[in-house]
Amino acid sequence: MRDQKLKFLVVDSLFAVIIAILAQVAIPLGPIPLTGQTFAIGLAATILGARHGTISVLVYIVLGAVGIPVFQGMTAGIGIIFGPTGGFIIGFIFNALLTGWLLEKTKFTVPFAIIANILGAIVTLIFGVLWLKVSTGLDWPAAFLTGMVPFIIPGIIKAVFAAILGILIRDRLLKAKLLKAS
Repeated sequence: MRDQKLKFLVVDSLFAVIIAILAQVAIPLGPIPLTGQTFAIGLAATILGARHGTISVLVYIVLGAVGIPVFQGMTAGIGIIFGPTGGFIIGFIFNALLTGWLLEKTKFTVPFAIIANILGAIVTLIFGVLWLKVSTGLDWPAAFLTGMVPFIIPGIIKAVFAAILGILIRDRLLKAKLLKAS
C-alpha cells in the first residue's frame, strides 16, 4: 500500500511537470495566450482519473504560487493567479476533476474521453471569463469575446487530442500493469 502511495505521488508530480512544460507552448492571442496547459490537464485527467489528475493540477498551481516559474512564459507567483489569467488557472482544477470524474462514471474510451475533455475545457473557459471580467473590469460581452470565443475551436481540438492520446497511453499503462484501473 505504501509503495502504491509513493508511486502515485511520483506520477502526480510527473504530470505537474508535464503541465508546466506544456504551459510554455503558447500562441499569443491578446491578453490570454493559447497554451498547451489545457491539453496537458486533459491528458492527466484522462490517464489518471479525477483524484490523481486533480492532484497533479493542484501541485502545478502550488508550485507556481510559491514562486517556481511554471506558469505560461516561465512566470510564477500569487500575482499571476490574481491577474487576468487567474480564472483559467483555477478553472484547471475543475477541468481535471470533471474530466476524470466523467470518465470514471462512464468508461475510459475515446468517445467518452472526447466528451469529458470538451466539457472540462468549457469549465476552464467559464472560470476564465468570470475572473477576466472581475479582474479587468471588462463588460460581459467583452470578457466573453476575449476569454472564450478565440479558445473554443482550439479547445475542442486540444480536447480531442488529449482524449485520443490519453486513452492510448492509459490502455498501454494498464496492459503493462503500471497503472491500476479505477
